[in-house]
Amino acid sequence: MALQGPIPVTFAMVFPHGCYVVGEVEPVKDFDGSSNGRFVQSRDKQTGELVWQVAVMDGDPTLKPAQKTVAVKILAPVQPVPPQPMPGLPFTPVEFDGMSVTPYVNAAGRLAYSIKVREMHAPRQQAQPAKAGKDAA
Repeated sequence: MALQGPIPVTFAMVFPHGCYVVGEVEPVKDFDGSSNGRFVQSRDKQTGELVWQVAVMDGDPTLKPAQKTVAVKILAPVQPVPPQPMPGLPFTPVEFDGMSVTPYVNAAGRLAYSIKVREMHAPRQQAQPAKAGKDAA
């Protein structure tokens, strides 16, 4: 099979309704390397980059509450900084680039996905559709 390792995806494929930062960016613990109170940060197996994690809320209105919040792992040499909060919004909108997903079976025996990204940034402006009629020229 040609698919081996993480599967490349786009932001729109994973979060078609957008997503919002709901937690702090934190280092991911390497459970095998950490011991006796000594914290060792996890590194990505393919790239060797440090792994960070941020909780985001999926903007999909059809999801059940338990499905809305997911952890996104960010591969970066230094701790990524979330975009600035937007006035009047309770959560900070965010987009990701360089995304991949890795399917796995979780402890409950259900299919789940690990989401890894290379970059985190504020949402890009959506292109406005062309106006029809005499306003379009």
